[in-house]
Amino acid sequence: MEGIGGMRRWYVPLTVLGLAGLGALVLSSRGRKTLAWLAENFMKAPETLLEWNENTQRELERLRAALTELADSLGPIADRFHSAL
Repeated sequence: MEGIGGMRRWYVPLTVLGLAGLGALVLSSRGRKTLAWLAENFMKAPETLLEWNENTQRELERLRAALTELADSLGPIADRFHSAL
């Protein structure tokens, strides 16, 4: 086990690698296009998440209603099964 001291020797190389990656992202045309797309769509994220949440909630309520209806229809069958045991 190297401990904290062993990790310190990786700080500079990892920092340089991270900065080089960011530099390549910013300097390349594809990287700039990707950053522009992210910035543009980042503003839409809360609305999209809220819409997804509402749709998910409606689907869960529909499933809950279907399961309740199924349980109610199986009620007499389940009662007969338990009484036979």
